[in-house]
Amino acid sequence: MNFSVTHLSFFVIQVEGKEGQTAKSYKHYQTLDGYEYLDSQIKEFLDGEFSRIAKRKVEKNPAVEQAPTKIGRFIVEPGYELDSNPNFNMFARLRASDNKEDYKNACDDLVRSYLDTSSVRGGALIVVQAVLATHSDDPFIFVLKCDFEPKIARISDERSLISQVEMAISARNMKSILYPYMLEEGMNDEWELKIHQSSHAKYFEDFLRFVSYDMSIPEIVNEQVMEFVQTYVENKWPDETQEERQQVEKELELWAASEKRDIQAKWEPQQVAEAAERIVEIKPEIELKFRIGDTLVKGRLGDFGDQIHIARLNGRYAVILEGNSFTFDKAFSPVELLQPDSFEEVTQRILEKKPDEDDLPPF
Repeated sequence: MNFSVTHLSFFVIQVEGKEGQTAKSYKHYQTLDGYEYLDSQIKEFLDGEFSRIAKRKVEKNPAVEQAPTKIGRFIVEPGYELDSNPNFNMFARLRASDNKEDYKNACDDLVRSYLDTSSVRGGALIVVQAVLATHSDDPFIFVLKCDFEPKIARISDERSLISQVEMAISARNMKSILYPYMLEEGMNDEWELKIHQSSHAKYFEDFLRFVSYDMSIPEIVNEQVMEFVQTYVENKWPDETQEERQQVEKELELWAASEKRDIQAKWEPQQVAEAAERIVEIKPEIELKFRIGDTLVKGRLGDFGDQIHIARLNGRYAVILEGNSFTFDKAFSPVELLQPDSFEEVTQRILEKKPDEDDLPPF
């Protein structure tokens, strides 16, 4: 995937002072056209980055809440077009600029808007207009942010050995925006863009205030479960006062927010299956993951009640897994040589086993 740069503007952002009392400023270093870029040192710095950013994998519904790479969609009111969105207009102006002066002015506006965000850090901000000439002349916009690297040194001479480098930047942890989002090579969506930032940061989400992001899978699950919980509370305690119902809901919300949760023993299997079905309809591949004792079990939520069963057996918990075949990892074990007992023999053996009193769950 070979991008050709048509314009590039290079800015340095300075942030001074302590948190809450910071002074933010920026300096424009240079704007290059495509010919100047080819002869510049920054070409060596950025070589390969555009293709890497375009090919970086991303999911509309990430598997984790703080995913570093996300797809954003411009927000518009019903009945309005894309040009009613300020963030879209900013990128559209950058794409439409066909000379250095117009492009530099459009980049200035972007940088000033970026400085208004709360999570700005010092570093280089590089705004690039490039085309994928093999498919179209429609330009892409890359916004690249490189934070300053602390304690960077370079080899100097034989007397001083090393010298400190001020304002050093690296492409290693580069944050990026790509607009428009490339669904696949040669297919773009002007309603969407792709951002990449540190998983804990909100660099570009704060900056792009009029862009929305689809919920992560954990957020989808949490929302659906809490909706089901509210319905459950309303049906189970229909005559309770609003204050009493709110107390029950608050307890369940605290349970949902805790990092490690035990099985609650509140719903019948059919109620759990109904709630799971609603979630699976939205995202069929949603994972079910839990520990029983020290054993980690991973499967699909859609298999609960069908191929994954949870039971109480002889005062303890039991998980029953069904399947048509067994596969093992590369490192083999004696278990692979097993001729399995019948289900009845195994359950009888467990029933006859005396449990440790300390291990019994609080049924």
